[in-house]
Order: sequence, then C-alpha cells, then structure tokens
Amino acid sequence: MSLTILVADDHPLMRSALRQTITLAFEDATVIEAARFDQIEPLLTDLGGADLIVLDLHMPGMSGFIGLMTLRADHAGIPVLVVSASEEPATIQRAIDCGASGFVPKSAPNASIAEAVQAVLDGDIWMPPVDEVGEDGAPPMQRIASLTPKELRVLAGIAAGKLNKQIAFEMDVTEKTVKAHVTTILRKLGVHSRTQAAVLASQLALTAPPTEDLPDRPNGAA
Repeated sequence: MSLTILVADDHPLMRSALRQTITLAFEDATVIEAARFDQIEPLLTDLGGADLIVLDLHMPGMSGFIGLMTLRADHAGIPVLVVSASEEPATIQRAIDCGASGFVPKSAPNASIAEAVQAVLDGDIWMPPVDEVGEDGAPPMQRIASLTPKELRVLAGIAAGKLNKQIAFEMDVTEKTVKAHVTTILRKLGVHSRTQAAVLASQLALTAPPTEDLPDRPNGAA
C-alpha cells in the first residue's frame, strides 16, 4: 500500500533530511511538506488525510504542545510523530501525554528515524532511550564545548542554514577554510551531516554572528 506522510518543519534542511530518510526506508511513500503550522490543515484537506504527520514542536504558529493537542483533536485518526531538537525526558513524556504516538530527536540517526516512523505506522508508541551520548561517549553539550571560537562561528552559520560561501564572506576567510572547519566540526560532534550538526547547535540556540562590524570587502572577494 502507498503511504502519504506529511512532514511539518520550518527548517528546509531538516525537511529535506526527513524526506530523504522516509523515501529511502519506504519506497511507496509520498512525502508532503509544510513549513508552518497553519499550512497543515489546508494540506490535509487537499490530500483527504494522511497516514502520518511528522511534526516539529517549535515551527512557526505551532504554540508548542497546544498545537499538538489541537492537531490531535482535529485529526484523531492520524498518528503524529514529534521531531524535536529538545531531548529532555520531561519534554518527551509531555509530547506523548498530549497525544503524540512517538517522539524522535532531530539528532537521531536515519535508522532510528525510520524505525520510529515504522513503529508509529504499526500503531505502537516510540520513544528514544534517554541520556544518549555521542560516538566518543561524550554528551552533546560537552562535544559542542570542544569547538574553537572560529568553529563555533561556522556552526552558527550552519544552524542558520547558510552556505559555506556565505559563512566565508561573513568571516572574511576562504570557502576552503570553511570547508575544513566543517569537516572538523562534524568529527568533533560525532555527527555525519550538516543537518545533524545544526540540530545540536539549535539546542544552544546558536545564531549567526553579527556582520555589522566586519570590514568591507571588494566585490568578488571570498
């Protein structure tokens, strides 16, 4: 049977990663995307429903758990799998208490996300193990603390969804230098993609560094 899965997340990189994970794991899945909470209802109306909603708790218009409860009240027959940068056990349990059928951290590997989707589609409740650590045994915040100031600025740019050339321009370095920083950042954080690094960064609410005080550059400079 074909599946229709609605992915609702305001971050384009995260939506793309979720779409790729789902379509690779479920060959007959059709993935529809929403960037705002208020886009969900019209999409469900046009689709005539969906088999699953993958929902970011913090997308625009969501109002956190209120949005989740509203969605469950209006569409009780559609299970909801919450995806969130927050991994606190209290947040996970509250999402389940508010009607979610599952909760998966955005930093989870693709296999875990696919497993969560399958479990919820099968009618089960899926929650991650608590107190997960990185590949090197260090918790997420300790891994981020290991970054140098320049690496933190690059990570902030990644979290803001910026391209390497944009980050390079703002830092007044070459794109090659930024690429080298990205490679080091992924290794230190124990992740395999920019998306996973951005999720870890969002846990600290990292934002891109201000550009007002950066020196002017000639047109075409890297």
